[in-house]
Amino acid sequence: MGSIAGIQSDHESRMKKTIDILRSDYASIRAGRATPALLDKITVEYYGTPTPINQVANISVPEPRVIVIQPWEKNLLKSIEKAILKSDLGLNPNNDGIIIRLAIPQLTEQRRQEIVKVVKKKCEECKVVVRNIRRDANDIIKKEEKDKTVSEDEAKKAQDAMQKITDKYVKEADQICQQKEKEVMEV
Repeated sequence: MGSIAGIQSDHESRMKKTIDILRSDYASIRAGRATPALLDKITVEYYGTPTPINQVANISVPEPRVIVIQPWEKNLLKSIEKAILKSDLGLNPNNDGIIIRLAIPQLTEQRRQEIVKVVKKKCEECKVVVRNIRRDANDIIKKEEKDKTVSEDEAKKAQDAMQKITDKYVKEADQICQQKEKEVMEV
């Protein structure tokens, strides 16, 4: 039975990682208010290496709709500005030679709807991954049963337990999704 517990905890930790990835994906989705996480996926060339902006600059949110980026080296201002313009954020950086200001505009109703579609799609993808992890675990459990290393009863209990774990993470994904939708739709 020890191996069954190992299978379950290994697969549960994979499910948890999947949920963590969903959370970080959602953090970088713009929802009408300023947050440093919006810049998490944007990198700039720093001594020949693509580097996240938050590793070459201070990022602050002095107002609900403004992000201020202060590079540690002035020569990075242009690179950061270019990286933001190239990104899919749709923001116009305002570079004053010392700092870059990003004004976060109000989202239109249509744009909010588009973002909600993306949020729902990411949620569905996350749930598919969680269910695939359950399937992998169940395949291993069935193989253990076939190899007679666990009894039929133990295998059944293990699969039921995997289903409960799966339900927990699918429900968590739905809750995170609803929370993000609400945030996006807030005016």
